[in-house]
Amino acid sequence: MIGFKEVSKTLGLTRVFQNFSLQAETGRILSVIGPSGCGKTTMLQMLAGLERPDAGRITGAGGLRVSYVFQEPRLLPWKTVAQNIDFVLRDVENGGRRRELIEHYLKMMGLYEYRDSYPKALSGGMKQRLALCRAFAYPHDLLLLDEPFKSLDTPLRLGLVRQVAGMWLARPRTIVFVTHDIMEALLLGHRVVALSAKPTRVLETVDLDIPLEERKTGKAPLPELHDRLLAVLQGESGKQVEAL
Repeated sequence: MIGFKEVSKTLGLTRVFQNFSLQAETGRILSVIGPSGCGKTTMLQMLAGLERPDAGRITGAGGLRVSYVFQEPRLLPWKTVAQNIDFVLRDVENGGRRRELIEHYLKMMGLYEYRDSYPKALSGGMKQRLALCRAFAYPHDLLLLDEPFKSLDTPLRLGLVRQVAGMWLARPRTIVFVTHDIMEALLLGHRVVALSAKPTRVLETVDLDIPLEERKTGKAPLPELHDRLLAVLQGESGKQVEAL
């Protein structure tokens, strides 16, 4: 189990977290939603060891191998599609295994025919698929997804959500997925947590036992859960406006 135990964190003059606690179940997907600026990215950075809490503890993350997909692809423009994946594998896998992993994930993401192309030749959606290939190919224990689909159109976003679900089904690992899109969170998460504005606290938790491959946007109970979480976040938004 990976989690936050009574964590407090201040950035500049802003108290982002105060006595914040949350757990991510090992080998499962935790989806996190919440208003802009509530600390979702800071939460991921603390899990990755890029930020440290001022007080409290991050539990269960020590020694884990972490893959991180950012809001933008962060590809190496001077390396080909295949070389971008090879770059993160070169110190952890031998040559034969690297080639096998690169081929496997490029085929899974529909990018194999572009393996010798450079990132400038790819569309935005293809670049994000390559970033996901790179993250999944690296032998990780924990995958952190920071709004990786936010700049994409709805059909492409939902298609990538399904592809991430497929990759998880092929090899289950712990994933913490941050998104502003409630339906994305429901399609991918075994647990969905709604966060408040700063100082951040958990507003609502939804657990889903529906297999990922059976989830659809219009299929119950996802629409009902969407409306329930939307009401929670709208209520929080209304409190923020009243406080201004």
